[in-house]
Amino acid sequence: MPGGDGLLNHDLLPNEKGPQDACGVFGVWAPGEEVAKLSYFGLYALQHRGQESAGIATSDGSKILIYKDMGLVSQVFNEASLSTLLGHIAVGHTRYSTTGSSSWQNAQPTLGRTSSGTVALGHNGNLTNTAELLQLVRERYPQVDGELARGNTTDTAVVTALLTGDLDHTLEATALEVLPRLRGAYCLVFMDETTLYAARDPQGVRPLVLGRLERGWVVASETAALDIVGASFVREVEPGELITIDENGLRTQRFAKAEPKGCVFEYVYLARPDTTIAGRGVHEARVEMGRKLAAEYPVEADLVIPTPESGTPAAIGYAQASGIPFGQGLVKNSYVGRTFIAPSQTIRQRGIRLKLNPLKNVIKGKRLIVVDDSIVRGNTQRALVSMLREAGAAEVHVRISSPPITWPCFYGIDFASRAELIATGLEIDEVRQSIGADSLGYLSEDGMIAATEQPRERLCTACFTGVYPIALPESQHLGKNLLERPTASNGCDPGPDSDLEAVLAPAARKEEALARLGQVPFGDPGRPE
Repeated sequence: MPGGDGLLNHDLLPNEKGPQDACGVFGVWAPGEEVAKLSYFGLYALQHRGQESAGIATSDGSKILIYKDMGLVSQVFNEASLSTLLGHIAVGHTRYSTTGSSSWQNAQPTLGRTSSGTVALGHNGNLTNTAELLQLVRERYPQVDGELARGNTTDTAVVTALLTGDLDHTLEATALEVLPRLRGAYCLVFMDETTLYAARDPQGVRPLVLGRLERGWVVASETAALDIVGASFVREVEPGELITIDENGLRTQRFAKAEPKGCVFEYVYLARPDTTIAGRGVHEARVEMGRKLAAEYPVEADLVIPTPESGTPAAIGYAQASGIPFGQGLVKNSYVGRTFIAPSQTIRQRGIRLKLNPLKNVIKGKRLIVVDDSIVRGNTQRALVSMLREAGAAEVHVRISSPPITWPCFYGIDFASRAELIATGLEIDEVRQSIGADSLGYLSEDGMIAATEQPRERLCTACFTGVYPIALPESQHLGKNLLERPTASNGCDPGPDSDLEAVLAPAARKEEALARLGQVPFGDPGRPE
């Protein structure tokens, strides 16, 4: 069965791609169960969190096996590959790249050696002190090997290297020493030959939950993954908590004080609507965002329609609060964004119609309210408004169930750079003119936060406010390509121009290269990465 190349065509319109989350993680400890198949279906439920690569590692108590490749979960695995992954412990991962390129070398779980065996690790999130951690790797383990030496350019590979540990330390003891040194967003699910571990950063930026099977335990990025494998929800993994599961049961330790700053954009867009975060159902939160949007930006109209499917819950809420009928004015092709074939120029010129097509008889002559979750660059909304007018809409009023996105995320969401975000340089009416709508309204920050039913101080709203709850290093130590090796057009060695090259540089260049890895005050977090 041919696999994909990891290059999904979300951007059917030029330079348009929705916000992408970093990854989905899944772990299971369950003697007597087919843990590889449980992991497969758990990852299937988390496919929305990453579509570039997928992998599963299993252990039978004495050895770890791993299978991973580029592509969707359903493309990477089949019955034959899953049947080779034997054991009672498993770690699974589905990836969207936020640090490191989209390549097989960067697929997860990562593998590394420990003082007594092997570690397999999956990571959701994005670290902000990767350069500092790379220096620590070099200091502790001068002979760089493992994933870093084999070309892995992710922050996950750096964490894996740090878990090597000393001969007199268990993996658990090493993890308790390493985890407090990590900065940024991280949900880690990892294992050695006998034990499953799960850890969440002290801010709890990304979701991570614990579930119970009849014969074991499950950890996953979202509660929806527990549902699909028949696990009952127990609780969230606490910020700053390390969970250990082995033949002696489950035990928990705290490696850092909890300072919750959960990502508000999980409620707006990232998480599945059938997921629950911090006790609040995501679907219910999105419906409430629509209700509040109707109160803040009412308009006379004949029909409320969503941009499928991300705008549907908010559109339902808007219709309920406004009394204007809800309708399906657009049909979505559910398989777009799942093709590995680049569209031809003719099809690309038709742009959004490959994803959405209007129901002309529903739309013609109607004053429409079109509800979506967010605007990034504005290309999709511009094409959508134009398409609805061509279909005969009398008026098109756009309503967005979140505030304007004006800042990039450094904690695991791949937004456009600040210069590319349409709301950064334009007032709301200028955005309205740019997309061609008759009116435009964004939900207020207060309305969005109220809909989550979470205290404001427990949420990260950096992409809307520019207030980053976790300190950021200088911009040169941020960005997706931080650890990518540079290449020269003439094929010559271009020198240690990345932090990874600094760690791997020959001894003669080492001192100078490592000197550049120190952390300095952050300058302008809004400049392009």
